[in-house]
Amino acid sequence: MRIATAQYQSNMNQSLQLNQERLSKLTQQMAEGKRILVPSDDPVDSVRLSRLQREEAAITQYRENIDSIKIRLTRTEGYLGNMVNDIAAGRDLLVFALDGSNTPDDLKALISPLTSLRDSLLFTANTVDQEGNYVFSGTKTSTPAMTLNPDNGLYEFTGNENTQDVVVASGGLTQVANHNMAGMEKLLNAINATIEELTTGDRNVNQTGTRAILRANLDGFDDALNDISGKIAVLGGTQNILDTLDANHSNVSLSNRMAITDIGQLDMGVAATELNGYSTALQATYKAYGRIGSLSLFSAL
Repeated sequence: MRIATAQYQSNMNQSLQLNQERLSKLTQQMAEGKRILVPSDDPVDSVRLSRLQREEAAITQYRENIDSIKIRLTRTEGYLGNMVNDIAAGRDLLVFALDGSNTPDDLKALISPLTSLRDSLLFTANTVDQEGNYVFSGTKTSTPAMTLNPDNGLYEFTGNENTQDVVVASGGLTQVANHNMAGMEKLLNAINATIEELTTGDRNVNQTGTRAILRANLDGFDDALNDISGKIAVLGGTQNILDTLDANHSNVSLSNRMAITDIGQLDMGVAATELNGYSTALQATYKAYGRIGSLSLFSAL
C-alpha cells in the first residue's frame, strides 16, 4: 500500500499538533492545580463549581457585613455604657437634692455637677465616628442627634429613627446597623429646668414648685436609664445572634471550599502519568517522522 507524501505529512502534523496541545493543556492544569480550566473540560462539574463559587462569594460578603456591624455595635455599646454611668450619677444627685433637709446652698452646689453631666450626655449623644458621621442620628448621619433650639432654649432630637438594614444571611435576613438617641432630649431639658430653678434665688427643696421640678428630673433620669439599659441589652443579644450566624457561615464556607477542591482540584499523580505518556508519544512521533522522512524508494535499491 502506497501513501502519498502529502497525506503522510498531513497525518504526522496532525498527530504532532494533537500531542502538543494535550501536553500544553496538561502542563497548564498542573501549573494551576486545576482539573477544569474552561467549562468545556467538564460541563456538569463546571456548573457545580460555578454555583459553589457564587455561594462562597455571597457568604464572604455576609461575613464581612457581620464583622463591620459587630465593630459598630461594640463601639455603640461602649458609648451607651458611658451614658448609663452619667445617668446613674445624675440620678444620685437628684435623690440627694430631694432630701428635705437640704439648704438653699446645698441645692446651689448641685448646679455645677448637673451642668457637667448635661454637657457629657450631650457630647455622647452627638458622638461622631472616625469618618465624621454622627453615630446616634439614625440615617441623618451628617446632622447632630441633639440640637439646642435658640428660639425656645430647648434641646431637640434632630436626627431620625430610620434604620440602615444590612444583609447578613441568605433569604434577605438583615440586621440594623445604626442607632438613634430619640428621647434623650427630654432628659436634657429636664436637667436644664433643674439648673435654671436652682440658679434662680434661694430655692427651698420643700417648696411645691421646686420639688416638682426636681421630681420630674428624677423621673427623667429613671426613664432614660431604662431606655439606655434596654438598648444595651438589645445590643448584647444582637451580637450573640451575629456570632451564631458567623459560625454557621464559617461551617458552610468550609464545606464549600472542600467541595470546590474535590471537584476542581487536579490529581497530580494521574496528571504526571499522563504527562509522561504524552511526552513519550510526542518524542516517538518526532523520531518516526524524522526516520520515515529520510527514506526513499532509491535507498532500497
